[in-house]
Amino acid sequence: MISQQELQGNWNQIKGQIKSKWGQITDNDLTQAEGNVEKLVGFLQQKTGTARREIEEFFDKWSNEGAH
Repeated sequence: MISQQELQGNWNQIKGQIKSKWGQITDNDLTQAEGNVEKLVGFLQQKTGTARREIEEFFDKWSNEGAH
């Protein structure tokens, strides 16, 4: 899972990837969870209906591929 530091350091890139994967998410939505991994995962679960495991896999893939 992505670390708090990695999330904060790459926030703009991560926001773009999130909006690309989950098109219904807006910048205003993401502002609510900015910089907080657990809050972001919970928010994405609630807003998209996506399982926590799938969201964590998304972040793992992003982190492991060096997408930043």
